[in-house]
Amino acid sequence: MIRMTEPNRVSHHGVPDHQPAAGGIAARARATAGPRYLDGLNPEQREAVETLDGPVLVLAGAGTGKTRVLTTRIAHILSQGRARPNEILSVTFTNKAAREMKLRLGHMLGQAVEGMPWLGTFHSIGGRILRSHAEMAQLKSNFTVLDVDDQIRLLKQLLQAENIDDKRWPARMLAGLIDGWKNRGLAPSQVPAGEAAVFGNGKGGKLYASYQERLKILNAADFGDLLLEDIRIFREHPDVLRQYQQRFKFILVDEYQDTNVAQYLWLRLLSQAPSKPGNSLSTVIPGQAEGLNPESRDEEDSRRDSGFAPGGAPRNDATPQPPAPLKNICCVGDDDQSIYGWRGAEVDNILRFEHDFPGAKVIRLERNYRSTGHILSAASYLIAHNEGRLGKTLRTEDVEGEKVTVTGAWDSEEEARGIGEEIEELQRAGEKLNEIAILVRASYQMREIEDRFVTLGLPYRVIGGPRFYERAEIRDALAYLRVINSPADDLAFERIVNVPKRGLGDATVQLLHDHARKRRIPLFEAARTVVDTDELKPKARGSLRELVLSFDRWRVRREVTTHTELAEVVLDESGYTEMWQKDRSADAAGRLENLKELVRSMEEFENLQGFLEHISLVMDRDGGGEDDAVSLMTLHSAKGLEFDNVFLPGWEEGLFPSQRTLDEQGRAGLEEERRLAHVGLTRARRRAKLYFATNRRIHGTWSTTIPSRFLDELPAASVEITESKGGSGWGGSGGYGPSRFDNVESFGSSYTTPGWQRAQANRARGSKGQARGGFDEEQSTYSAREPFSGGFAPKKRAPLTIEGELVAKSTGTVSDFAPEDRVFHQKFGYGHVVKVEGNKLTIVFDKAGEKKVVDSFVERA
Repeated sequence: MIRMTEPNRVSHHGVPDHQPAAGGIAARARATAGPRYLDGLNPEQREAVETLDGPVLVLAGAGTGKTRVLTTRIAHILSQGRARPNEILSVTFTNKAAREMKLRLGHMLGQAVEGMPWLGTFHSIGGRILRSHAEMAQLKSNFTVLDVDDQIRLLKQLLQAENIDDKRWPARMLAGLIDGWKNRGLAPSQVPAGEAAVFGNGKGGKLYASYQERLKILNAADFGDLLLEDIRIFREHPDVLRQYQQRFKFILVDEYQDTNVAQYLWLRLLSQAPSKPGNSLSTVIPGQAEGLNPESRDEEDSRRDSGFAPGGAPRNDATPQPPAPLKNICCVGDDDQSIYGWRGAEVDNILRFEHDFPGAKVIRLERNYRSTGHILSAASYLIAHNEGRLGKTLRTEDVEGEKVTVTGAWDSEEEARGIGEEIEELQRAGEKLNEIAILVRASYQMREIEDRFVTLGLPYRVIGGPRFYERAEIRDALAYLRVINSPADDLAFERIVNVPKRGLGDATVQLLHDHARKRRIPLFEAARTVVDTDELKPKARGSLRELVLSFDRWRVRREVTTHTELAEVVLDESGYTEMWQKDRSADAAGRLENLKELVRSMEEFENLQGFLEHISLVMDRDGGGEDDAVSLMTLHSAKGLEFDNVFLPGWEEGLFPSQRTLDEQGRAGLEEERRLAHVGLTRARRRAKLYFATNRRIHGTWSTTIPSRFLDELPAASVEITESKGGSGWGGSGGYGPSRFDNVESFGSSYTTPGWQRAQANRARGSKGQARGGFDEEQSTYSAREPFSGGFAPKKRAPLTIEGELVAKSTGTVSDFAPEDRVFHQKFGYGHVVKVEGNKLTIVFDKAGEKKVVDSFVERA
């Protein structure tokens, strides 16, 4: 009898068993027979790619390769012949992510990816569906999608028609409310009465309905309608829903933790198995049951249970219908990186995935390919304090690396100096500036850091927004101050002549230009002349006259008040601050904070002229073309980015976590702030450096701050406490280092910029070891002789260096001038000194009268 055996089991005496040699021809040929796109995947990634049947949730931690998993999964579906390209629905949050996915697929499959019309953002795909069924939404297929400006104009018309004061009830506020309702999947009839009553004396709901009716008349939709109208069509026309359910064999969703309610409803409808024709009740349609509201909630079921669980499904009789089976849907996300709750994102969507999709397989990607061990340990230990999470622990096979550093500074200015010093050290050690990022919680934190970088000559770029002094609200405020300083500044006057709105439109400005050209005078003087004529209509003439008189009044006030007080008065009396206070857009509060920070920054300068000269220096820098530059951005803008070195300033209670978030959202807000801290830490590959300041200017007042609770939630084994390189550090008795108020010995400097070297040379040539306007390292930034009045007085920064000459300095050093000295000032002319206080001189000028100036601005006559 001949026994059959497997080929690799055949054994003959003297003939050894054979296996292909590693790296040999047979082994290499065998490898080519399998799909190459699976090469390099770790076991968890490969499982996520190859699990194609049923609902799958891929919990992908930061730096674990989620984008690769998602694109490889699509490639696997196509290569296995499980679906054609037009049978795959793949949803991303940005067009950039969609383009990157198509590009990666092309590389994996060795060919351009064609015929994938359903790979895109929620709104692009939703818009495509809506155009295909526009008539069901009372639209035509060529409907217009309105931008924000168009929405605001339309809403203003509706407010006017309802005789609602648009100053008390701004159109932008109503636009924000309507957008929020649409993000929650609420049609006008579904908005809770209490919410509808918060606007326009209870007319919010009526205005929402009127707005929707007006959109239909205009054959237009806004971005919220691209999903909301789809949901309504799916609910009211089960045959249309069935068509798309049958079309999409696979659904893939990226960044699932950032989906809002409307996106969730849209996905849940499409992710159900198609019903049989003529039996619409077998398809569970959310919101179709009588009295069902997407926002409803009772004791047993959450909002999302309604319409999806058997208890919320539509019924034909008393017998409940079983839920429809679910199809192949794969959602990729990270509950620990859900940081967009302020714009409608619902972290509960990902937390409830297993409840919504019974039998779902959850695959955790925990191997991090980005950060070192200590950084991952700190991030994981921190986020573990959140209760609302599915749970995972990031790990790495990389080295432990440097510990996360925590540094305390005396105030925010010292914090900025310390960061600048550390970056210069990294640069000298060969680190590229492109691999350095500073992530702040609030945009107003950027101002001091930007100023420090300008002083040091460090190139930087602001990601996700303009530089501080290039922001619209800052440019507007500066324009007011420029016109006060120089009435002939036509560009500044033209910028703010109708900001806030005064009824002075393009026609008025053109008239002023014509008059100015004919008489060869500045626009401001042309305005002064025109208001005494009948060339303008009474209302415009009155508004322009009031503006001219306001500038005259402010110029007089400039002589008797400080420039910081003047700035506050101008912003208030001009109506500019009130304009942003009434603005209900998401960024209005941030703009108001930036205006406060602008006023605070002016305290570092002796007068308005010096401040505006500094601004000219800052604005003159061309940072757009820098090849190697530090990246400066908010934590929210940093999502998806990574750098070798990450600085995280401002880890203080009230700032991070944000007090506003805690007040408005309670524990849920605290957990989102903690997720934001987790995102910040996991942006770092090699070094993460945390900073906090003991004193910070908040809402115009210096306050003692408390280090963030997040610092105590870090693991001690992965954290190193370091001393600030920007001045007197954190440490010493009672946890506080020596204050600059009682320490007469200044910190040493390691500046190596050319301007600093020239200033040092000037110092060596000056009397008493100090050139006039120079910097004496033996003296404190604050004079030990000046009494401290309590609280936290505005601190004067180290003198600004421009081309090696120090143009302003307010310290406690002794001046070279004495009473009765005859001096000359470039602006005020000749005079004699009557009083000397440190380096500040009180001078009686022959024509300008008594003024207080810094000695570096005068010379002996």
